[in-house]
Amino acid sequence: AWYVPCLASLETLQELCRKENLRCKSIGITNGNLKSYEVEYLCDYKVEEGTEYYLVKWKGWPESSNTWEPQKNLNCPLLLQNFLSDKNEYLSRVREGKALKVRNHVKALKPAVADYIVKKAKQRIALRRWKEELNRKKNHKAMILVENTVDLEGPPLDFYYINEYKPAPGINVLNGITTGCECADCPAEKCCPKEAGFILAYNKRKKLKIQPGLPIYECNSFCRCGPDCPNRIVQKGTPYSLCIFRTNNGRGWGVKTLQKIKTNSFVMEYVGEVITSEEAERRGQLYDNQGNTYLFDLDYDSDEFTVDAARYGNVSHFVNHSCDPNLQVFNVFIDNLDLRLPRIALFSTRTIKAGEELTFDYQMKGSLDLTSDPADGLSPSRKRIRTVCKCGAVCCRGYLN
Repeated sequence: AWYVPCLASLETLQELCRKENLRCKSIGITNGNLKSYEVEYLCDYKVEEGTEYYLVKWKGWPESSNTWEPQKNLNCPLLLQNFLSDKNEYLSRVREGKALKVRNHVKALKPAVADYIVKKAKQRIALRRWKEELNRKKNHKAMILVENTVDLEGPPLDFYYINEYKPAPGINVLNGITTGCECADCPAEKCCPKEAGFILAYNKRKKLKIQPGLPIYECNSFCRCGPDCPNRIVQKGTPYSLCIFRTNNGRGWGVKTLQKIKTNSFVMEYVGEVITSEEAERRGQLYDNQGNTYLFDLDYDSDEFTVDAARYGNVSHFVNHSCDPNLQVFNVFIDNLDLRLPRIALFSTRTIKAGEELTFDYQMKGSLDLTSDPADGLSPSRKRIRTVCKCGAVCCRGYLN
């Protein structure tokens, strides 16, 4: 037997059950709650004979079951607040951002206003579900939030959250390492970085102390040291709560930190599909026309492989470019010592305030060398069509490539 995942949401399945008067314990529809009613969101407003009514969408019921209810019957203050906020937001935008005096004696909403309110309610639900999905799938303790106060854009439809590289067939991102350091207290003379011919990347405060261009060798799964080892940083995942948010200047989604980040701190890892450079070249032709910049060349030692985060990735998928970035790229080796397949880690270049957007330079090499020739195979993007940069930095180069 084989199975395929259901593409319908739990609420949609519940709506179908209630519409057909069916019971299904596996999705929570039983005799006890088959006829239960809970407000999911408010759709419209009117005043009749001095009484205020709201059109209610009931959770787990199809829209054909929507009913007008007097406000006195509604015990959902947050949904009422969202309704009024969305109404005022729409009216303010219609007036091109000018101050708007909201009248309290409106007898009914115009269809366009009600339509916007419903779309915002559905978006709010979709973004909440997406946030819950992201937090279920992540493998680190810090939270991921989602925010859109700019437009009606919902979650990306063709993006799948992963925590580590997803190798294409025939590519091995784990080379079967079977040895580790014997340190009782890292770092010692025979610790992993020194065995590889490099210095330990972190200081006693677990902050980066090496220069861009040098690799990071962390202790691996065969090392004797425990999880509190000062040489285990990237492998633990991001320690900061982050927010995926909608930018207000046409750059799509972005990422901001919800906590202060000190200089030289590990922030996140860049993950995606690991593909050959030949496949990256083919995909790059398609991405050029879409304006996508998700191809990151793994060119520490050679140029055989590329990370494609277009469909599979983590929070880094949403990090925007800046010509004056606050994140820097470093190559990391942990359970795979293949120089052709480093892990990509992003570290802070300065102190980053809570609420500040996180960015890195899409042309950034590990050595901070920048290239102006699109034919050189830009990292992370192999773009051929020049894309206008909207980073807003004083030193903006004008183009992403």
